Amino acid sequence: MWSCWGLLVLFLAASGSASREREWAHHGASMFADLTPREMRAVRDFLHGQQELGLTLAKGTALNKNSILLMELHVPRKHEALRALDRGQAKPPRQARVVVQFGNQAQPNITEYIVGPLPFPTAFEVKTFKGDRRIRFESRPITSVEYVHLVKVLERAAEKARRLLHESTGFTFTNCGDRCLTYSDIAPRGLASGERRTWIMLQKFVEGYFIHPVGFELLINHRDLDPEKWTVEKVWYNGQYFDSVEELMEKYDQGTIEKVKLPEHDPADLYSTFVPRGHSNTPTNIHGAKLVEPQGPRYHVDGNFVEYAGWSFAFRVRSSAGLQIFDLRFNGERVAYEVSLQEAIAFYSGDTPAAMQTKYIDAGWAMGTSDYELAPGVDCPEVATFKDMYHYYDTDKPVRYRNALCIFEMTTAMPLRRHFNSDFKGGYNFFAGLENHVLVIRTTSTVYNYDYIWDFHFYQNGVMESRVSATGYIHATFFTPNGLNYGTKVYSYVLGNLHTHLIHYKVDLDVAGRENNFESMKLKFVNVSNPWSPGHTIQQSFLSKTQHETERSAAFRFGKKFPRYLHFYNPKRENKWGHKRGYRIQFNSHAHSVLPKGWKEENGISWSRYPLAVTRHKDSEATSSSIYTQNDPWEPVVSFEDYIRNNENITNQDLVAWVTVGFLHVPHSEDIPNTATPGNAVGFFLRPFNFFDEDPSLASRSTVIVRPGKDGQPKIQRWTPEVVGHCVTDRPFTYNGTYAGV
Repeated sequence: MWSCWGLLVLFLAASGSASREREWAHHGASMFADLTPREMRAVRDFLHGQQELGLTLAKGTALNKNSILLMELHVPRKHEALRALDRGQAKPPRQARVVVQFGNQAQPNITEYIVGPLPFPTAFEVKTFKGDRRIRFESRPITSVEYVHLVKVLERAAEKARRLLHESTGFTFTNCGDRCLTYSDIAPRGLASGERRTWIMLQKFVEGYFIHPVGFELLINHRDLDPEKWTVEKVWYNGQYFDSVEELMEKYDQGTIEKVKLPEHDPADLYSTFVPRGHSNTPTNIHGAKLVEPQGPRYHVDGNFVEYAGWSFAFRVRSSAGLQIFDLRFNGERVAYEVSLQEAIAFYSGDTPAAMQTKYIDAGWAMGTSDYELAPGVDCPEVATFKDMYHYYDTDKPVRYRNALCIFEMTTAMPLRRHFNSDFKGGYNFFAGLENHVLVIRTTSTVYNYDYIWDFHFYQNGVMESRVSATGYIHATFFTPNGLNYGTKVYSYVLGNLHTHLIHYKVDLDVAGRENNFESMKLKFVNVSNPWSPGHTIQQSFLSKTQHETERSAAFRFGKKFPRYLHFYNPKRENKWGHKRGYRIQFNSHAHSVLPKGWKEENGISWSRYPLAVTRHKDSEATSSSIYTQNDPWEPVVSFEDYIRNNENITNQDLVAWVTVGFLHVPHSEDIPNTATPGNAVGFFLRPFNFFDEDPSLASRSTVIVRPGKDGQPKIQRWTPEVVGHCVTDRPFTYNGTYAGV
């Protein structure tokens, strides 16, 4: 009697605890929500009201002005957030991070401020970087106003070379009708810190202009805040360098240089377009397979708080870097405090100056703000939940990005697990299987020519997958014979340049608590005496574990042997079988270094030296990159190497895993017109490793079990409706299970 009462008390206590934890997670999610338009306007108005800042509108035509460049959420310190998430205490006040460019002063500079409390700010303070590094004014991202002035320089230069451009390409830059040229600008902008010199290549302004280079590139020095002082320092035409447009035209007219004439442009040539062509073997009078929700969604979204199949998390899209997940829990227990995109780079090689200079570091283009509208049925299923995003970057008011993020549940068309148990007599003992459903949260970044599709997948068995799929147009340059050392010819005068994509993530794991350890596992061969056959030996694999006690020992370099198992665990918590409760990181990547260690621009991406590095959590080490690295990788404001240089102890500590994934892309003819996603997806998994007592997806009621009945008819056991729904099939589930000769 008393034992029953005791069990009831324990059950009620557990239920109350789970309900309370869910309430606290929901309560705390808004701490990580992106700034609202109302908050953005309040911060803007407050700062514009501070006379000592002397702020003016960002869209004003002058460059020597003080204006807001970027505004985004300033995430609270972890220990402050955990008081709300784990104890239900008051949330810390919301704050904004604001980047201000001060161009209207003797020593122009970039200063970051923390502004709050929101939504009614009353104070601001300077935000500093680790080591109090100053932000060079030349390292600022390029703005739309600066582009306006760059175009004017281009127009003047192109007008001087108008005859050459027309004779060589059939296109011109100004007064061009339907035969206009456009441009792509290359970064980093120079060869050393403090420079602002940009290579620009001209392209035909047609659909898919990224793969229409015309063999004309210019180097413009635009460091001065007076655009009238900007100069063209170099010109590249058809494989030849010149010190000015005037020198080029003089030698062009004299006939002393090698000229080029592109084939006559054919508007009917669909080369760079998405327009279908070629023979199709697919019927066009019916649609392909579609994703449906027969009885409606099984997930719940409230603001930026999401719940699904035991999972819960908060999300945001950081304007400077992109998609982030916070307070990731399974069955109410936190697995990770933060899983977030930090940086994406694409480093190129080539024969033209634009190609050899291209080292794109995408946070420098505020890649989080390039999350443009997602198309239902193409980018996300029609049944997905779509969310608008709001950003404040290079603007004077919040900008709405309609349907920029989507959330949906999908079937993978692959069982999560299954087994057919044969009786080896033409029948079976049982069949059992579980349909594999997964929740997906998705957004994109179209950083100029490339489209990155950012996903987090949440599986029913406690596994989370982070995945990025690359698509969009390749970065192409004008073909030269020597260019074949750096890529592939994809059109009569176009080279697709080889490049490496690297993506960096922050994974702040809290596995069964904040105090975690990290170990790696590998296999070694071992000879053992055969106990059942004296005189013989057996060679088999032996599990070798290495406990990593310092940050340096847990920083694995590319090019070195990489452990096969990467295990994060709580040394004080065990599962039912006496194993330390843990999660492991599993890679899906074939990344490698893009530059030798310490080579100029490599200093700005020192995280790219390591597929994995593990550090102690510090609020001062919040990100591995910054928006300034693109235009000053030589002396970066944020240097990841500093995070591991002090080689701190990581035993029984709050650990952060920094994960680098990526791939080499050697363009090929099938990349025309667009790179396709199959084979171009990389990422990593967070997988439970003795975290649970058994597979937690056993809680799913989508399992189907079939056993043969005594009457010879299959006995089907299931816990969901027998008929899925008219939009899928109106037939109930059936199963035979026998196999015999015919």
